Parts: sequence; structure tokens; C-alpha cells
Amino acid sequence: MNPLDVSFTAHLAKIALPAGLALDHPLMLLALPLALLPLCVSVLAGGGVPSSALVPPDAVSRAMAVALRLAGALAIVAILLGLAGLHRRAERVSRVGTGAHLVLLLDRSSSMDNNFAGRAPSGDQESKSAAAKRLLTAFVQRRPLDRIGVAAFSTSPMSVLPLTDHHAAVEGAIAAIDRPGLAFTDVGRGLALALSSFADDTSEASRAVVLVSDGAGLIDRRVQDALRDGVARTPVHIYWLFLRSRGAAGIFEKPPQGEDTPQAHPERHLHLFLESLGVPYRAFEAGDPQAVEQAIDEIDRQETRPIVYEETVPRRDLARAAFAFAGLCVAGLLVAKLAERRLDRRTPETVREKRASRVARPVEARRAA
Repeated sequence: MNPLDVSFTAHLAKIALPAGLALDHPLMLLALPLALLPLCVSVLAGGGVPSSALVPPDAVSRAMAVALRLAGALAIVAILLGLAGLHRRAERVSRVGTGAHLVLLLDRSSSMDNNFAGRAPSGDQESKSAAAKRLLTAFVQRRPLDRIGVAAFSTSPMSVLPLTDHHAAVEGAIAAIDRPGLAFTDVGRGLALALSSFADDTSEASRAVVLVSDGAGLIDRRVQDALRDGVARTPVHIYWLFLRSRGAAGIFEKPPQGEDTPQAHPERHLHLFLESLGVPYRAFEAGDPQAVEQAIDEIDRQETRPIVYEETVPRRDLARAAFAFAGLCVAGLLVAKLAERRLDRRTPETVREKRASRVARPVEARRAA
């Protein structure tokens, strides 16, 4: 087949089909003239009436004749469209909902493997990482319109998953946070990595970093400057879910005079640093799984701003519907064919009268002779 013919047929299909519809085999449209056959030739038997003037006017019959011809033409068109692979194309549709673009920044230091009492969990006790995994998974499932990324940090930061709307992948990334961690907590570089996740995000959606950690370390001055520069270029909301171990100092408690140093209380000074960034920030101090759940619920309520998102409408095959419509048209024609009756159909009385007339003709001829 000439490539020019193929391109012409494809162009013809685009013109003939409504927006959103397409064909797998547009060359089948070359057979469309066959649909004119039922308009020219009837499948019903011809009448035995010598003149249409002898037939009384019947609007219902005329309408039925036109409908049967159209049914035949539509049946051929539907069959050809089915053979051509008629379908609705997959497309991206913009919708408006509520949600945000979030990065979950998860602490993977070894202390997260302990329970809230600071010991290895036993029996039915949950470690801090296991409780965070369970509650964050439920959080993701409640927010189907969010784009969520996952990052982790301990000795060094690690990008686990970029921003995505595939929540099954997000849940898989969260499921890995209760694996045995390392000893250190470099939260500064972890925050820098989380902020960099929004570098290519040009949407108008709300952006937020959810830091889940049970501790903090000293943040280098250069890292602090990089974080200030990052939030100035990409404003975000920051939430810190501080998983406080029993007996540990709280981030809201002011220590005695002379002890309020970053070396002695790194968690409190991380809290003060995040407050100084000039972006919306809120810290939650949770000392048990119930408090963690309450904090995550509050974050869920906070991040409910309007968001424009795109939803993929998958391809929908319409060939079967075309064949089904053709079957209905053919069934109507079959019923009409089986129900048709000739206007000159012979009855027993007319047969006897014709036989008698044939017998009487020779006798009359002899008498005339």
C-alpha cells in the first residue's frame, strides 16, 4: 500500500471521527461505500402489484421501508468500524481536588528501631519505625490526590522515591523504613535533599516536607545557609513529627541557664532553626503511637488546599460495542425478512378458482367452434 494512501486514510479518519476517537486500522474506511448498497437494493421480496397507484397510501409502511434500509447501511458501517478497531484514546484530564505535593523525610537511624521507652520492642510492642510506617501508610491512603516523594537519612541522606502519584510505590517505600538503620542522624543534609525534590515542581500546588525523626544532630553552618537559600527559592511548609523517647528532653522545654546549647540539646535547636526559616512550620511531639496518630491526623487536616491534578483516562475499546450494534441491526432485518408477506400470496380459494377457469376455457372454445 502506498504510504500516501495510508496517510490520506488516517487523515480522513481524523476528520470523520469525533474528537477522542481513533482507529487501529483506518484503511478499513475504504470499504465504507459498501454501506450504500442497502439504500439501493432491498433484501425484501418485490411486490406483485403492477402499479403503485393500486396500493393505498401507508405512511407506516414507507417509514418502515426507510428504517430497514438505514438499518442495513448502519450495520455495514458498524461492522467496518469494529474491524477497523474503533476505540477512545487514552488521555490526560485536568481535575480540581484537595491535596498537596509532599515529601516524607524519614529518620533511619538505629534509635528508630527501639520503642518509645528507648528499648528494643518485645511482645506486641511496636518500634518507633513500625508505628510510623503503619500510620504513614494510612495517611497516604487517605490522600489519593497527593503527589508524594520519600527520602531517608541517617549517616547520609538517600532519595528513595521522587514525587509521584503512584501511591502503591509510595507505600512500598514507606514499608522499607523499619529495616535496621545506622547509628547517626544527619538531619540537615536530609532536609536539603527533601527540598531539592521540589526543584522541578512548577505547579501551583501546596508543597510540604514531613520530617519524621526521634532526634537530631548538629547542622553545619554551610548546610544551614543552603537550607535558607532553598526555602527562599522554593517556599514549603515544614512539619516535624518528633518521636520522643521516654525520659528524653522535649523540643519545647527550655533547659537551665548555661545548658541551652546545640551540643547539649540538638533537637531543641533544630526546632529553633526551623522556626527561623520564615516558612510555615509546625512541630509535633509524640511520646506514643496514639500521639503519632493524632499528629498525622492534624497534618492531614492542614494540607487540604485546592490542587489541580491530571487524571489518566485509559483507552476504551469500542469495537465490541460496534459489533453489538451491527448485530442488533441485522437482527431487525432478519425479523423483517421472516415477517414479510407478499401482496399476491395465493389462498386455497384463489387456487380452486384458477383451476376451474383453466378447465372451463377448453369447453368454451369448443362451443365457440
